[in-house]
This record gives sequence, structure tokens and C-alpha cells, in this order.
Amino acid sequence: MLLTITCTPPEDAAWPATDLGFLLHKNPDRVQAFEQSYGVAHVLYPQADAARCTAALVLEVDPIRLVRGRSRSTTDFSLGQYVNDRPYAASSLLSVALGAVFRTALHGRCDQRPELVRTALPLRIELPAVPCKGGPEAAERVFAPLGWTVAVTPLPLDPAFPEWGDSHYVRIELTGTLRLADALSHLYVLLPVLDGAKHYWVAADEVDKLIRASSGWLAEHPDRAWITRRYLARRHSLVRTALARLAEIDDTDPEQLDAVEDTADEFGKDSGTASPAAEQTTVEAGEPTASLAVLRREAVLAALREAGARRVLDLGCGDGALLRELLADTTFSEITGVDVSMRSLNIAKRRLRLDRLPERVAQRLSLRQGALTYTDARLRGYDAAVLMEVVEHVDPPRLGALEHAVFGSAAPGSVIVTTPNAEYNALYEGLETGAFRHSDHRFEWTRAEFAAWAHRVAEQHGYRIRFVPVGPEHPDAGSSSQMAVFTKATAETTDGATKGVAR
Repeated sequence: MLLTITCTPPEDAAWPATDLGFLLHKNPDRVQAFEQSYGVAHVLYPQADAARCTAALVLEVDPIRLVRGRSRSTTDFSLGQYVNDRPYAASSLLSVALGAVFRTALHGRCDQRPELVRTALPLRIELPAVPCKGGPEAAERVFAPLGWTVAVTPLPLDPAFPEWGDSHYVRIELTGTLRLADALSHLYVLLPVLDGAKHYWVAADEVDKLIRASSGWLAEHPDRAWITRRYLARRHSLVRTALARLAEIDDTDPEQLDAVEDTADEFGKDSGTASPAAEQTTVEAGEPTASLAVLRREAVLAALREAGARRVLDLGCGDGALLRELLADTTFSEITGVDVSMRSLNIAKRRLRLDRLPERVAQRLSLRQGALTYTDARLRGYDAAVLMEVVEHVDPPRLGALEHAVFGSAAPGSVIVTTPNAEYNALYEGLETGAFRHSDHRFEWTRAEFAAWAHRVAEQHGYRIRFVPVGPEHPDAGSSSQMAVFTKATAETTDGATKGVAR
């Protein structure tokens, strides 16, 4: 079982291709072996020089060790346990080995080359044999939306007998300019998805694993329900939990989740059920309930309208879900989206179809790349700023810089902040105690912690404040999301009042 990752930097790059070894935390001058429960994973570099570096992960699977520990009541054909494609075809076995051997790279950490961790690299990934019953179209549809150029070659059943046709195995070559951590996460999730099977029992913690590993891309993937269903081995309760949590990141409505069991099992295959496109339909009659993502945007829009805002900043705008709502309301005459990720801004451009909007509409919107922990004079003078599900992604030591940049330097008339309520997490099925809703969250506040932070910021920067619950409420845990609306204190504030803090 083989996977190769090749990096070929441009001629004017300030770093050599061999820096791939730093990112993977594997020395190009050594051949290393890593014991797995079912075999041995080897890492070696067939080529490693300044112009081109190729890292290879070779997995040797021992079929005897693979079946040890199985129950005697297993229904598998006894010979089939030992004679199968598992030692040769990229599957969940390779995915698990990749996660173990390249764990630090998968998490996007490298102290020696931190700048390269954040850099999109020219990569080529080759997988000689991948089980893919959906055919080349399935591989194209899962990888292409992630920024890859996909070349898929079907493998014949037997080259000596071409009349037998192709097997369900394919050779996959992916080329693109992506962060290495993103590339590894795509492989980690999608290899078992294409195979449609896992070599281990899929338990409830697989939901957390999927959300964590696919952070930043699965929520926006056009075939996310199909991917989720296959990754979770079609376990309906786990699939619904995963899609509900993904809905918080994007804008899927809960009623759409009921259609997940009705999606086709293979791309392009009619199994008597709906296609992946059917995920957009409602299967149960009745009044639909809006998702938390929708309720959150509605609450933010209501607060902006109540504040009389016309010029609005969407700070940490991501893929543009709120920008779309702001553009649809002509009350907002000037809208600026800011995000540190150019990839997210490019996705926002595509989702908003900026190149097709009428000129008078497009002129109301501008997108800017920038870190919210740095001051920017261009962001001053706006009526309102929105930090929707943003603060929890900031490392706590950097929160002070964000507070100064937004409340001190930009100082809009109103600031609207939403963030998860950590107390509500106990009500989410499959979310372990102490775990966060999103793998990129640096913290999640309780209601008391959020209130303490908000009051301190309001007092320090001269704002009044009020709190608004967002989403479903529990008598003990409160609402799923919490929102604080900061309003710049007026000059009429009396000397005896605590400036900027609502009573």
C-alpha cells in the first residue's frame, strides 16, 4: 500500500523542497519504520533535493494480525479474512497509518518552519490503487471541490484480458497548491469514504474525529452528506449528529438532515432512493425549524437593524454566509468583509457570485484580507461591526490585541459578538465532556465567563452592553449560542454612572 507526496517549489521560492521533511517531521536522510496494530508503516524519500522532494508512506499489512481478535461469530468467509485487497489498496488502514505517522503535520504544527505551515505549497499526491466503487466520477467529485486537479485512471480487472473491463480500483493523482495539513486531512477523511468500509468498529467518538479532521472544508463541501454517511459507516444516529454539528458551521437546516438515509449509496447509481441533490428537500411535512446558523444570522441582522447601522463590518467573515444576508437588505449601504484566510475570501466571492452581481449591488461590498489582532485605519468610522463565532478561534493571549483593534482602534458605533455557550454542550449527543464544538476553537465560554469578558471590554472602551440568547434554550444550560450587543456610550452618560455598562 503506497502513498507519495511530492513538493516542487517555484524557482524563486526562498525555501528548498526538502523543507517538506520539516513539515512532515521525518528526516529525508533516514528510512523510518512505525509499528501499527496490523503491520508496519515505513516513511522514506525516493528523491530529496532543493528542487524536488518526494515523501513515500509504504504500509505493509499483515493479514494474520489484521484478523486477530475478531469474534468467533464473525460472518466473514474464513478464507476471505486472509485473502483480500487490504494489503494493497488504500483504505482506512492507510488513513489510520497516515494519522499516526504524520500526526503533527496533520494538526498543522511545525516549530522549525511555522511560516510554511500556513503556506499553500505546490503538491502532487499519488495513490496507485484505491478502491472506489463509485468509479472515477466519485473520486473527482470528492476531491475537485477542495482545490485539487484530479486525474483518475481505472485499473483493469486483468491486463491480459481487456475484454473483462475495469475493476473498481483506480489510480488517483492529485495536483494543487494547498497547505500540507489540508492535503493530509483530505486524504485522512476521504480514503475510507471512497472505499466505503472501515477495518474497525465505528463508535460515537468517530463524529468528533470527523469534525476535527475535516475542519474548514467538509461543512462547505457540496457532497458533505454522502461523505459523512460513508465515513460513519451509514450509522444513522451518528450521521445525524455529525450533520447537525456541521450545520452550525454552515447553513444546512435540520429538516434536511432527515434525507440523509435517502441518498444514493454511490455517485451516479440509482438504488431506488434519492440522489445527493435530494438532501435539499424536506421529507417530513410541517413547519420547518431553522438551524442554529440561520437563527444566529437572524439575531445579528435584527441587532444591526435595531442599531440603525448602514455601514457594517463583518469581521472574520469566512465564506460569506452573513455577507449574503447583508447584501440582500438594501438598508446596509456599505458592507466590508474581513478575514485572515484568502481561501475563505475566494470561496465567498464564488458563493456570492460577485462577478455576476449588478454593479450597483457589487459596489456595496468589499472584501479584505487581514488579521483581526492588528489595527487597520481603513476599518474606522463604521456604524457597526460583527464578530460572529470568531472570538473563540483566537488564542486567549491574543484576545487583548483583538479587543484593542476592534473596540479601541476601529471603534464602531456598535459591536455584535456571538459565541457558543459551553454549558449547552452537554446536550449535544456524541460530544464528549470537555470537548469543543469545533476543532479550531481555542476556548468556549460559559454564560458567566462571557458576561465577565463582555463587561470588562465594555467598561474599558466606553460601551453599553446587553445580552441576547440565540437558538434553543434549556432551563438550566441556557441557549445554544450567546450574543452580546455593545453600543458606544453617549456623551450624556452621567458622572455617577458606570460608563458603558448596562444595568
